Amino acid sequence: MKLSRKADYALRVLVTLVERAGAGPISMTELARRNHVPKRFLEHIMLDLKSSGWVGSSTGRTGGYVLTSPPERITLGQVIRHFDGVLAPIGCVSATAFEDCSQSNCCRFRRVMLDVRNMVANYLDNVTLAQVVVNQPVADRHVFHLELIRGEGI
Repeated sequence: MKLSRKADYALRVLVTLVERAGAGPISMTELARRNHVPKRFLEHIMLDLKSSGWVGSSTGRTGGYVLTSPPERITLGQVIRHFDGVLAPIGCVSATAFEDCSQSNCCRFRRVMLDVRNMVANYLDNVTLAQVVVNQPVADRHVFHLELIRGEGI
């Protein structure tokens, strides 16, 4: 599974809004700057977030965006599905975007991909923005720790 740029940017912005809870609205320009998101692209993302009920906006000199849903009630799974649709690694194990395959009746690794889908979905559906915002950033040394890498393409 790979997040789309849109889902990635949406999650960045939502985390920023959670961090700023109670501090008042933040402008589109400031959200774009803090999250390294092109402002034009962010405008579309913010409309999607607003239509989902997760954020609200106000106009004027001190206007901007605020989180309107409690961060404990927004999961990563909800946000990713909103922007990317499915969490399945391959189409033949997707419940919402199923793609038939000529090998589906005899495929041996389809079960593994179904298990991957279920584990990823379960995990993302149980991680809220409130939990994410308290995490420490991951250092490169953790990503590239040799004991954790068991093959190319991780």
